[in-house]
Amino acid sequence: MQGIILLMLTGFVFNQNISAQFYKKDAGLAHTFSIVARDPVTGEMAVGVQSHWFSVGTAVSWGEAGVGVVATQSFVNKSYGIKGLGLMKNGKTAPEALSELLAADEGREVRQVAMIDVNGNVNSFTGKTD
Repeated sequence: MQGIILLMLTGFVFNQNISAQFYKKDAGLAHTFSIVARDPVTGEMAVGVQSHWFSVGTAVSWGEAGVGVVATQSFVNKSYGIKGLGLMKNGKTAPEALSELLAADEGREVRQVAMIDVNGNVNSFTGKTD
């Protein structure tokens, strides 16, 4: 019987969060904060993320040693992590890679992205500005 109750509660919680990516004026805001960083002395890079939403680290943070790191949040497009690292691995700077990704994304106005490459070049985009 306890297994059935647990399953029912899990279903209830899941259904409550199904619209997590949609803004509701009456629901207030839940925030996610992320950062990309590079130590100029050691060259170590990292992504940090904190959020109200459970397990966002699997979608927000991306990195590859010797290449760079990417943080993509808000209405996440995971390809920014994969493609951004690929572009930097093939010689693009972080600003060049981000510009290329944004140019090809019809949903760019709702994206929030930051990238830093192995040489310390950094760029960010926080969505539509007007």
